[in-house]
Amino acid sequence: MPRLSRCTVFTAVVFGAISLGGCSSIPTSGPSRSQISSAGAAANPAGIQIVDVTDDVARKLFAERSVGDFSATLGNSTSFQQQLGVGDTIEVSIWEAPPATLFGAAQIDSKGGTTNARVTVLPDQTIDGDGKINVPFAGELRAVGRTPNELQRDIASRLKNIAHDPQVLVKLSRNATSYVTVVGDVASSNRMALSARGERLLDALAAAGGVKQPVDKITIQVTRGDTVASLPLETVIRDPRQNVPLHAGDVVTALFQPFSFTSLGATGKNQEINFEAQGITLAQALARAGGLEDSRSDAQGVFIFRLEDAKALPWPNTPVRTTADGKVPVVYRVNLRDPNSFFVAQSFIMDNKDLLYVSNAPIAEVQKFLNVVFSVAYPVITGVQTFR
Repeated sequence: MPRLSRCTVFTAVVFGAISLGGCSSIPTSGPSRSQISSAGAAANPAGIQIVDVTDDVARKLFAERSVGDFSATLGNSTSFQQQLGVGDTIEVSIWEAPPATLFGAAQIDSKGGTTNARVTVLPDQTIDGDGKINVPFAGELRAVGRTPNELQRDIASRLKNIAHDPQVLVKLSRNATSYVTVVGDVASSNRMALSARGERLLDALAAAGGVKQPVDKITIQVTRGDTVASLPLETVIRDPRQNVPLHAGDVVTALFQPFSFTSLGATGKNQEINFEAQGITLAQALARAGGLEDSRSDAQGVFIFRLEDAKALPWPNTPVRTTADGKVPVVYRVNLRDPNSFFVAQSFIMDNKDLLYVSNAPIAEVQKFLNVVFSVAYPVITGVQTFR
């Protein structure tokens, strides 16, 4: 049996390893840059949108985020008028100038004497389910949706022709409707009565004893009728315009929802990373993920996988595929070899549940392949040398 040269053996082993590599995949942490780019091709049935992150894209996404603030959605009017509602209890006082005595009774002043004017304080009345009350000689009156001043003018108008110069005072003795409900991650959930002062959002949180979690981890949700708006508490504190006046029936909910993104691929850390409700930029996200791993990362292959709102951007591929809940699968692509991208990364805002992925550089794949080759070839060559 002829002896094989070391070179011949090595060549045979290399070709064997190449054949082996052709039949099985090299271990990797995810798709390469070219594989992700091909997934966004127009002919791809998956319908993934590939969007290069530019300053224009970052500005459009930021503008989309700014539309839903409290000031724009709920209004910032400071005017407040106490309107009566079903279940409120009111006290009606009626004065008559002498000599008429429609209601009788004389007014007792604070010094124990009497005055010429006569006053009658009617028993407290609770506004019924029809939104009405009854006043002697005035009949049934609608109270719901009216202010105490409007109601007292209506009573006086009805008594004008049967009482002498009647003067009426309507006082809210038990408030059952002009309340704001504060719930969620607060020290004490409660109902805060509204007054003519015009209480604001932070007043309601203070009345509930404040939030139990760190401010930067709390999202505030305000429900007003069919309108629901949410903002980070930190934004409300920093921007006075977002500390909006509250309306009767508003529900303020403090939500402890730690936001997070997932870091995968050639980054310093592969894990889920929490961030503040205020939000962080892509630059901050990369830093918290440990940056790009210098030995194997592809600086042109930084991607953010996101389910985006269908109207967020003009999409490059049509027709636009959406998920069951109306979201568009998008891969935002960043080229960190371009110095301009570092400025864009400081204005591109991460969303909750984003997936940050950095692909391996092509040379890193070659190195792994060569490692496989030599891991197979070295034992064989060593065995041949030992046999010889």
